[in-house]
Order: sequence, then C-alpha cells, then structure tokens
Amino acid sequence: MLRLGRCVDDDVVEVHLHPGDALQHRRHHPLKTRAGTRQTKVYTAEPVQTLVADKRGQVLAVGMQLQLVVRVLQVQPGEHQRTTEPIENVLNPRERMTIRDDRLVHPPHVNAEADGTVPFPANDQWLKELDWMLESDMICLKSLRKFCFQGIPVENGRRALCWKLLLNYLPPSRLAWDEALDGQRCAYRRFVREMVVRPGGAAGGSAAARVDVTEHDHPLSDQPNSQWQTFFKDNDVLGQIDKDVRRLCPDISFFQQPTEFPCQEVVCGDYHERLHERVQRVYLDSASVCRVGLGMQTKVDAKRRQQEHDYVALPGGQEAHWEVVERILFIYAKLNPGQSYVQGMNEIVGPIYYTFASNPDARWREHAEADTFGVFTNLMSEIRDFFIKTLDDSHSGINFRLRLLMERLHHHDPHLAVRLKVQQLYPQYFAFRWMTLLLSQEFTLPDVIRIWDSLFADEKRFDFLTEVCCAMMIQVREQLMSGDFAHNMKLLQNYPPLEIRTVLAKAEWLLSR
Repeated sequence: MLRLGRCVDDDVVEVHLHPGDALQHRRHHPLKTRAGTRQTKVYTAEPVQTLVADKRGQVLAVGMQLQLVVRVLQVQPGEHQRTTEPIENVLNPRERMTIRDDRLVHPPHVNAEADGTVPFPANDQWLKELDWMLESDMICLKSLRKFCFQGIPVENGRRALCWKLLLNYLPPSRLAWDEALDGQRCAYRRFVREMVVRPGGAAGGSAAARVDVTEHDHPLSDQPNSQWQTFFKDNDVLGQIDKDVRRLCPDISFFQQPTEFPCQEVVCGDYHERLHERVQRVYLDSASVCRVGLGMQTKVDAKRRQQEHDYVALPGGQEAHWEVVERILFIYAKLNPGQSYVQGMNEIVGPIYYTFASNPDARWREHAEADTFGVFTNLMSEIRDFFIKTLDDSHSGINFRLRLLMERLHHHDPHLAVRLKVQQLYPQYFAFRWMTLLLSQEFTLPDVIRIWDSLFADEKRFDFLTEVCCAMMIQVREQLMSGDFAHNMKLLQNYPPLEIRTVLAKAEWLLSR
C-alpha cells in the first residue's frame, strides 16, 4: 500500500492506493475554459522501482514508488475530449505533490519452482493492469516495455505473449493477429515440406509423388545444382546442430521429453525423415587385449565409446523437444546460407522454445515450433552481426560491444577496470560469450528467462545488456581486486551463482547514472 499526500492551503489529505488506482479527487476549473466547458483532473499512479545504494553503488534495498500521472478531462455539452498533460503543467505552486513508499525491503531470495519458473511478486492490481493492456485493441508498446522491464509473470502465458509483441512477431493491433499468425505459420510449414525432405522425395510426402532423379541426378553427381550435393553440404551443418541440441539445458529434463504436438509430416511422412537420422553416429567397439602364448590374443575388457550426456531419440510416432529445436535451427541455417549455423545459436533458441512450449494454453502451445522460429528469426536479425566474423570490428560487431563494455566499466568503477587491464584480462576471454549468447550460459534457465524479460523490453535493446555485464563484474569486485590472473579468469568464465534480482537492480542503477 502506497500513500499519497496532497497539500492545498495547508490542509493535508492522505490517500492510500494501489498501483494503477485512480484517485477519486477531481478539481473543476472555472477559469481558462470556454463557456460551458468543464475540466476534470484525474490522478493515477504507475509503479516504478526504487533503489537504495551506498556510496560505492552497492544495492542495499529495493522498493516500489508511485509515479504520478495526471489526466485532464475536458467535458463540453455534446462533446467528450480527453487530453494528457505533464504534472508541472497542471499543478500550481500551491499544490505540492509528494509520493513515498512505506515499504522498503531487501531484495528477497527467489527459488525456482519445480517446473523451472520463478515466482513473480506482483499483486492482483498489477496483473489486472497488464491483462488490461494486453487485451486492448491497440497495445501501447512503450507502456508494455515499462511493465515487462521489471519482469513478466509467467501465469496464463503472459510471458510468451509479451515476448511475441516485444520482438515484433505480433503487431500491436489485436485485429491483425490472426492474419499475421496464419501467414507466418503457413510459411513455416512450407519450409518444413520443402527443406526437410530427402532427395528423390516430393514435398507431398507420399510414395506416389516420388520423383526419379537417378538419371540426371545421383549421389556421385558433381553438378552445382545437384540435390545430392546440397544434401551432403547440409549434413555437415546438421552434424554440428545435432551435436549441440543433444546437450541443450542438461540441468532440466524438458528437452528430453516428448512434445505434445509432433510434426506429423516428418514423423509420419513416407519420404520425410527425422533429421537426426541423417547424421546418426556410428560408435565403434573397443577392447583391451593381452598376449597369451605364441601370438594368441584374449579379449580382456570390452568397451563401447559413447556420449553419456547425449539425448536419445524417441521411438517412431514421437518427437522429443530437442528434435524440434534441431529442425528450427536447420531451417534457419538453410534460409540464411551467408550466416548458416554458428555454435551457440542453440543456446539462444532454447529458452524461447521452452517459454512457448510451456504455455498453459494449448492453442498457443500447438504452434510453439512455428512461433519460436519466427521470434528467433527476428531476434537473430538484431544480433546476427555478433556471429559474423567479418563484422567483428564494425559498429554493430562484437568487438565494438566489448570495447563499449570496458568503457562503461571504467566509467562506473575505474579501479576495477584498471585492475583487469593490468592483469591483461581482456573482455574477449570472458565477455565474448556473455554478450553473444545473451548470458544464456552464465545463469540457470529461470534466471536467463528473467534477464531476457528486461533485455527484450529495453527499447535500445542491448544497452542494458552492457550494464548487466558491468553489474556482474562489480558484484564480484572484492574477489577480482584480490585475485591473480588465474583466479580472476576462472571466476569470470565460471560466474558464481548470485541472486539475479540483485544483479538486475544493480544494472538498472548503473544505467540511470
């Protein structure tokens, strides 16, 4: 509960309100209005996070404060008009508004639930405001970003819907959603039919539609337009994708479980095949032997070379979630031959697919694969330069971002920046992975998803990512200042588990400096 105090003619009026509540106080202005016109001022409050920090910038406490918004309603007979004015244009000097928070709490410790989600500490009024915003015919993205920057509640699929809006997969107008979704989902199904098919098979997936290509096109053909040549080149990329997705998020079992909505064209089609079968690994048996007598050898201990942590494929008719991610990455690589697939993209698409495939609404969950592909493509269009080596030194390349990171660190904590420079602990050694993978390998999946709420809501997108990386280094400042090169390198490459809300609060404080 937050308290608003209003002083007019030395009379103090206190009103208790929740975020989003409108104050039931209206003033009528007889002056500066046309005849028959009445002005009514409605005061509303929007929640804003507040921080308490010491002189060195260490976050001590986190609270919530109300930001006053004044709406001036002008009513004329037969006419209704609503305008918005800044508070300084509305209040006269004798009306002094003060807003304060009676609750100032230390950042709470948050534990992940059994399903991998983080509880969202929002009250009912906050959720109602967000639901009202998402149900509007025209969604204001600027207001939505303010809400989402502080974290998106996972209940009722709010996070999945907000991500689709923030990454421009859905238009702001709800009336255009059906058309946009149908178009993008149909396009993805067409990609699956055209690209996930073996040479000699038709896109229809039936035996009757099979095409005989042995006369002009065969596996030994050296023609540049040969389907078999393309098939073998694709397998080189697919081999790396298959290797990476089989180890995606090993801390949770989600990606090993079967999907509720497998791709029927791939699972049941006659001439479509599951991608992992194209690059199925063959493991060799090995054994230790010893010599007995004159040249006699006896097998002592037989062993089989295998990968203990690799995910296994499910039997026919089923698909694991990692197979869906593999298909998404393969189609993306086919559609972007100049960039293709780069190791680490699986860490980008994994949290997106997990969020969409965990949507409690089955209507959205059914199309999680196509929606993930669209959102992932939009996100990669913004960070793709991080994965292109020839653009490393450009303004949008990764080296520029790393230089900017160290400049910001020098601005916030010059002593720490000098310490890392003296030790020759360059950001390429640790922050390259932080920024290219959006911190997806530095924290647990629930924490990564929470970080991405703020990153996707950042209008400038990756300015806040730079501040988060600075906050990560400042949070372990004492260890970095006292450690040697080897210790500090290990610390930054294997970042210790910290409360993610403390890190984000610190980053937000740095951004405001």
